[in-house]
Amino acid sequence: MRLLLILIVLGLVVIPAVEITTFIHVGGRIGALPTIVLTILTAGLGIALVRMQGIIAMADVQRAMLSGRAPFIEMLSGALLALAGVLLLIPGFVTDAIGFLLLIPPLRRAMAALLGRALFRQPPAAPGAGPGTAEGSRIIEVEIVEVQDNPEPPPPPRRIPPQSGHKS
Repeated sequence: MRLLLILIVLGLVVIPAVEITTFIHVGGRIGALPTIVLTILTAGLGIALVRMQGIIAMADVQRAMLSGRAPFIEMLSGALLALAGVLLLIPGFVTDAIGFLLLIPPLRRAMAALLGRALFRQPPAAPGAGPGTAEGSRIIEVEIVEVQDNPEPPPPPRRIPPQSGHKS
């Protein structure tokens, strides 16, 4: 709960304050119009790069699944790529810098591995350990069979009484 509060304060107070300060400094150096144009250009370039890397990230996930292992790191890397896209859309130079850092594949994969260890407190499954299995885990194969303990007997067949064919 405390971490969530820290993240909310960081997102609502600290990051905007840092971005405003950076805008003031950059705008004082190069002027207001070039600062605005630079902000728009970095967002456009960033989104184009995120789109290209997103296609590569999806291919990485497919390759991992085809090789028989869970695409743990690849999925976290894709989530960090989505975060990079959001950061690049937010106007500002600091968020753009963080977003562009997340576009560097080796750095993003390393961060995904660290994030995975921090989130799950265990290393991801080793390559070749099988789909969704970790080293040392046991797989028990079972077959499900439905069994009824006391089945109800079927109802007796209905007999139609013979009708007399004579009318008086």
